[in-house]
Amino acid sequence: MTVADYMTDKVITVNPDTLVSVAVSMMKDNQIHRLPVIETGKLVGLVTAGIVEAASPSAATSLSIYEVNYIFNKMTVGEIMEKEVQTISYDAILEDGIYKMRQHDIGVLPVMDGEQVVGILTTNDILDAFLDITDYQQKATVVQIVIEQDSTGIIFKIGQLMADNDLNIQTLMVTRHMGEIVIEMHVDPSDQISVRAVLESAGFTVR
Repeated sequence: MTVADYMTDKVITVNPDTLVSVAVSMMKDNQIHRLPVIETGKLVGLVTAGIVEAASPSAATSLSIYEVNYIFNKMTVGEIMEKEVQTISYDAILEDGIYKMRQHDIGVLPVMDGEQVVGILTTNDILDAFLDITDYQQKATVVQIVIEQDSTGIIFKIGQLMADNDLNIQTLMVTRHMGEIVIEMHVDPSDQISVRAVLESAGFTVR
């Protein structure tokens, strides 16, 4: 899975001279919260709803809404944008994008092909990817097999048991948490009793 598989490829951008008020309108109209800032074809910054909010006069000031709007009608994106922007290559594995977002505590990564912005990866894209990987939209029963220690051929053995008993695996993944290895399968709900019986008879611990 690469970043390109799950990024949003229709990217709306602005230039540094764009008025903040215009950028805000663009975000509202398109129901987005981030705009890459492009100048002469290159990424030079990022403006987000959070950056705009931080640049807004404090509620403790005596400025009226009209005065605030006046300020935003004079202020440009280039004056408030984040200039040190973390990015990710379109052909990077998705996990690298997730790791970078976690390491830098950010919710967005412009996706690059060389110096060109070709997409944007957000936390919503990551959540969509997880639902897609786990085949969440497919009606299924989750079966978890707890493994005490990793061993060669365990996935093959489970697959063979399922195939020998004409039981289908919709999705399968392996997770490791606090020393416990769990093989999680999604199976047809009508097969759940048979799946448990087959796996338990083979000595597996099944949830």
